Amino acid sequence: MNCVTEKAGLISHFLVTAALFLIHIGFGMKAVSRNWVASVHVALSLIGLPYASGTSGVCRKNAFSRIPSLCSSSSVYMPPAAHVKARCPVYPGSDTRRFPVPDDKVDWDTDWPQYSPVNYTAPAVLKKPVWADPEIGGFSPQFNSLDGSVDRKSHEGPYRIQNGKPLNPHGRTGLEGQGLLGRWGPNHAADPIVTRWKRDSAGQHVHHTNSQLPVLQFVSIKRLDCGEWAIPGGMVDPGERISQTLQREFSEEALNSLQASQSEREKIQKRISELFNSAGLQVYKGYVDDPRNTDNAWMETVAVNFHDESGNSVSELPLQAGDDAGQVSWIDVDSSLALYANHLHFLETVAKERKAHW
Repeated sequence: MNCVTEKAGLISHFLVTAALFLIHIGFGMKAVSRNWVASVHVALSLIGLPYASGTSGVCRKNAFSRIPSLCSSSSVYMPPAAHVKARCPVYPGSDTRRFPVPDDKVDWDTDWPQYSPVNYTAPAVLKKPVWADPEIGGFSPQFNSLDGSVDRKSHEGPYRIQNGKPLNPHGRTGLEGQGLLGRWGPNHAADPIVTRWKRDSAGQHVHHTNSQLPVLQFVSIKRLDCGEWAIPGGMVDPGERISQTLQREFSEEALNSLQASQSEREKIQKRISELFNSAGLQVYKGYVDDPRNTDNAWMETVAVNFHDESGNSVSELPLQAGDDAGQVSWIDVDSSLALYANHLHFLETVAKERKAHW
C-alpha cells in the first residue's frame, strides 16, 4: 500500500467512525450528511487526492448536483472565518495549485511560520486592462478609502495592510497576488435577484407539494466561464452607484439589451426601471466566498431582491442571454439547487422573507 492510499484509508476510517458517533448521539441525518461531505472534501484536498471533475478545480458541469464540492462554486454557507471556495486547491483558469490551508490555519492571527502562499496574477490582469490595478510598487493605492473614483473600502470594515498589500479579511487562501481579480483589496460587485411567483395555466400560485408554500422563481444565468447557474450580476464600475450596476447588469446579462434595437431597448428600459425603482429587499452586503479570491484580492457584493409580485412587469419580457451568459431561464427556488459562490444563501434569505417554499 503506497503512502497516499494509506493516508486515504486512515482518514476514511476516522470519518466513518466520527459520522457513526454523531448519529449515535442524536444528530439529524441531514446535518451528518452535510458535514460528512464537507469533511471528506477538506481531508482529500489536504492529502492531494482528486475529488471533483474538471481541470480548473472551480466548476462542475452538472450544475444542479446536490452534493457540494470544496472547489466547486456551488454554495456551502460557512461561518465568516472559514471560507471554503477561496481555498480551492487549483486556482480557476490556471494550473496553479494553492498552498493547502487547513481550517485551523485560516485566521491571520494564528501563528504559522510555515505558510508559503503561491504568487499568481492571471496573464489577462498583467496585460494592464483599464479595469485592473498595476503591480504594487508601481503605484500607491489609497486602501480603506475612496481612491479617486475607485472604492477601496470594504463592506466589512477596515482591513489590514501588510508589506504594502491588503490582507483578505476572512483569512489565508493559499495564494497571493491578484489572481483573476482587477483590484487589490475588495472587488465590488452587485447581484440583482429578480423573482416572481410560479403560476399555473390559470394564473394561480403554484404551491409545493411538501411545504405547501408558494414557489418562487428567479432569473438565473448559466455562466460561460464554468457552466454553473448563478444570479446575473457584475462588477461595479468606478464612480457608479450600486443601483445603477444592479439595473445595468440585469439588462445586459438576462435581457441582452446591448444587442437589442433602439425600440426594443426602450421597451426593456421602461419595464426594468419600473421594477428596479421599487423598494428592493437588500439580502446581503459583504464578503463573497469566491474561488477567485486571494490573500490580497477578494470579491464583495451587494445582493438586492426585486420582486415582480403581479407577474406583469419583467415576467413578460423575453429572456435572452447576454455575452457573459450561456443560457438564461426562470428557475424554481429550492434548497437543492447548486449555484455559484454564495448565491444559494442569498436565495434562502429571499424565500424566507417572502414566506415561500425553500
